[in-house]
Amino acid sequence: MAVTEAEVQAFVLKAFGDIGGALTASLVVIGDKLGLYRALAAAGPLTPAELAKRTETAERYVREWCNAQAASGYIGYDPKTSRYNLPEAHVAALTDESSPACVLGGFQGMTAATRATPRIIEGFKTGKGFGWHEHDPNLFEGTERFFRPGYNANLVSSWIPALDGVDAKLRAGATVADIGCGHGASTLIMAKAYPKSTFVGFDYHQPSIDRARKHAAEAGLGERVQFEVAAAKSFPGKGRYDLVAFFDCLHDMGDPVGAARHVRESLKADGTWMLVEPFAHDNAEDNHNALGKVFYSVSTLVCTPASLSQEVGLALGAQAGEGRLTDVLKQAGFSNVRRATETPFNLVIEARA
Repeated sequence: MAVTEAEVQAFVLKAFGDIGGALTASLVVIGDKLGLYRALAAAGPLTPAELAKRTETAERYVREWCNAQAASGYIGYDPKTSRYNLPEAHVAALTDESSPACVLGGFQGMTAATRATPRIIEGFKTGKGFGWHEHDPNLFEGTERFFRPGYNANLVSSWIPALDGVDAKLRAGATVADIGCGHGASTLIMAKAYPKSTFVGFDYHQPSIDRARKHAAEAGLGERVQFEVAAAKSFPGKGRYDLVAFFDCLHDMGDPVGAARHVRESLKADGTWMLVEPFAHDNAEDNHNALGKVFYSVSTLVCTPASLSQEVGLALGAQAGEGRLTDVLKQAGFSNVRRATETPFNLVIEARA
């Protein structure tokens, strides 16, 4: 069928919007790092000169940033006063890292991920992977900042209570392993909530473990929380754990079936595996939406290359879906697998031997 000029223009406008979005992502990181959003939230409407003075930045840069952010709809502008403001509805998303609405870590992490583009292009040609540890370090920090608000909002209040009997075990005193713990956000949230239990976070990435240990010390949890370097297929503690948790990491692993088998061996006879993964439907076409746009994109840049860089290289991807995840768990010997709960962004799966 003949393509109309209107159809071409409609797509060009869409693509131009995505170009603007990519550029906006960098400007959000700038606004976050320099405290521009926080200054607007604290002071109310400001001129670029006033904002620059408050943040000890250069007015000419700030003026251009303000106009770009106003054009993007991130901040507001009053032409009568020539002042810019941060709308109340945007404050939590752009200034409050304790809020589940906060998006700052996502922008930091994803702009860092794009710096690997030349290596990912090579991967497309060769099929070779690109390890998590090879990325710009801002990816590691941004990932923690991105996931932490959601964990704060859901982990203790709804995810753990959705597991059969696990909340009671943790309150009485249990032993927990958090695999792929990164900077330790999920581990420390659980440790604070369950003071009678002990926790060990494992990650193969030494710099992340170093950061997690620092966070544990700052939180005063060093006696009940340990962080150790270990891979998902070899972390120590056969038959030791009441709960093993994986947060948004199984799909990054080269051999998720092997990792799942090791989890089964590490659990006590009545132990539980809590698997948290990005929300996805089983059919690809059902994920062709705004959420899938983000998850498939980060999976192309980060998750799939990470898996392909390891042995087996199953490359589940960040949109594996419950059906494929369940198949992995059952191949590893977990006979009892169910969806415990969900959020718009997460699937929470409970697995028992």
